[in-house]
Amino acid sequence: VQLQASGGGVVQAGGSLTLSCAASRRIFTFKAMSWYRQAPGKERELVARIIGGGSTDYTDSVKGRFTISRNNAKNTMNLQMHSLKPEDTAVYYCSAALGSTNHWGQGTQVTVSS
Repeated sequence: VQLQASGGGVVQAGGSLTLSCAASRRIFTFKAMSWYRQAPGKERELVARIIGGGSTDYTDSVKGRFTISRNNAKNTMNLQMHSLKPEDTAVYYCSAALGSTNHWGQGTQVTVSS
């Protein structure tokens, strides 16, 4: 399984970005797909997750600002990020659970300037 994340960049506080994760196989086969992030000096944390049936959950700090979605036809997963804050600055990673294995894409840098 290959996952390709894209869409990162530099944005001012209050701005928006949309991250995309393209998968090399049909995404409906994944048990769940997720976005994680890792800021400098911090542990990687789960940001948002979408489970096979379509239910979603978010870490508290992004609720109401971020939206995770998937497009089965395009085999992609997106993360719409609004009202970005400097504390959202991190490398964002997409992940997909297939069986008992988590597959990871390369990270995409998101930098929010104050």
